[in-house]
Parts: sequence; C-alpha cells; structure tokens
Amino acid sequence: MAQDSLSLSGKVAIITGSGKENGIGAGIALALARAGAKVTINYVSPSTAERTVKTVDIIETAAGKDSVLVIQADISTPEGNEKLVKGTLKGFNVDHIDIIGVYNIHLTESMELMFAVNNASWVYFGPALAASTADLHQAFGTGVFGPLYLLQAAMPYMSKGGRVINIGSIASKLGLREGPIYASVKGAMDALTFSLAHEIGRAGKGLTINTVAPGPVLTDMLSMDDPDTEAFTKYLVSLTRAEDRLGTVEDIADTVLLLVSEKGRWITGQHISASGGITGG
Repeated sequence: MAQDSLSLSGKVAIITGSGKENGIGAGIALALARAGAKVTINYVSPSTAERTVKTVDIIETAAGKDSVLVIQADISTPEGNEKLVKGTLKGFNVDHIDIIGVYNIHLTESMELMFAVNNASWVYFGPALAASTADLHQAFGTGVFGPLYLLQAAMPYMSKGGRVINIGSIASKLGLREGPIYASVKGAMDALTFSLAHEIGRAGKGLTINTVAPGPVLTDMLSMDDPDTEAFTKYLVSLTRAEDRLGTVEDIADTVLLLVSEKGRWITGQHISASGGITGG
C-alpha cells in the first residue's frame, strides 16, 4: 500500500545550481531537507561561494547540522558530475542516491534580457543568428548534456523508485522571440525527459523522470521593480491564471516535493508547468 506521506526520511538528494540562498535550486534543496532528505547543494562559479554559506545556514537551521553538503562542480562535464556523485556518497557515508534534481542558471554578461526560471542552464539571450559556436556549446552543454551526464554518473547508485527532476521552463512552449536559444535548450530537455522515461523506468529500478517548468519566478534576476525587465515581466504575469503575481521559489519547490515523494510514483515523462497556469501558444 502506498504511503500517505510526503516524508523523504532516509533519502539522499543532489540538487545542482542550488548555491544562491534565494534561488529556485536552494528552495528545492530546503524543501527536500525539511521533508527529511540529506541534500547536496552544488554551485559552479566561485562568485557564488559566499552565498552558498547562507544557503547551508538556512538548511541546517531548518533540518539539522547533518542535513546538507556543498560541492563545487561543473555539471557540463562528465568529470564534474562524477565529482558531485562520488562526493555525495562519501560526504554522507552512504551507498545510494534517491533523488537528482538539475537546476542551474548562468547568464551571459552581454545578454539583452534576463529571464530567471531555470536550474541547469547557461543562458544566451540575444538574436539566435548572432550566437557564437562557444555560446551554443556552453548553452547545450550545461542545459542538455549536463542532466544526462549527471544521470549517467548517478545511475549505478540510484535506489529503486528513485526520482529524477529536470527544471525546465515554460519558454520551451511559448515561442518567445527574446530567447530562441534558451527555449531550444529547454525544449531539448523536455524531449530528453520524455524519451528517457521508458529507458530508465524499465531498467529494473522503476525510476521516474519529469521536467518541472517554472514560469516567471521572483528571484535575483526577475522582479516587478526592475526597469530593464518590467515590461517583459508584466507580460508573463498577464498570462497566469491562478493569480496576478510572479511565482515564488516555494511554488516550484513544493511541486518538486510532490513529485519526488511516494505520491509521485506514477508520474513520469511529463512536462509539468509550475507557472500559475501558463500553458504556451
């Protein structure tokens, strides 16, 4: 009989791109730790290191001193993901991983528009025809190859009934002219999630994999008070159905919590729009 609980007691989770204390990744890590999981938070850039200290403090205050690890690693490479997985196993002194969640966002300094809704992507914003080879390799390397590399590294240690969550974006469904490369990365993630569901679900461990796609979320990169993004933000908020507001980190984290709990056991291969009802064109 299925458990009537959202408890993650005894579970081990890795959440990439979770260093910034008010970001989506950190919010997911906090929600999972509160539910009882031991959580590895991950960041790439040294500039995030100080904020990671704040993230750890928040999680430890909510869930205890032994609830969180920090590992700096670049998930766009196989080596970075091996470091992340092996460091988690050693740091928590366990032989299994139950949950992996991919969320990273690294924005170009020259981008024309900021749109912070992702957990595992380097974001190029600007005309697609002006994108360089380096831009494309970095964007797809982090946002598409990264989730696959992490799953490859973690798969030998994944527990039966484990969960894989990719943080996508409603941008993959909206066809916005402002970010065709970003939307393409997220669209590729959607396809990867759907196609992988059968492979990993029938591989003997009964794993599930889903994409959670935030809409506009209140973070460092997006607010109603930023003159550079105000018009675009208001447009996105106008598309929501549930309420006239930006989403919150907690809105996304709670969606992930449901999916990784026992109650999410029969949901896999899905693109789940956690956006207040934005469904795309």
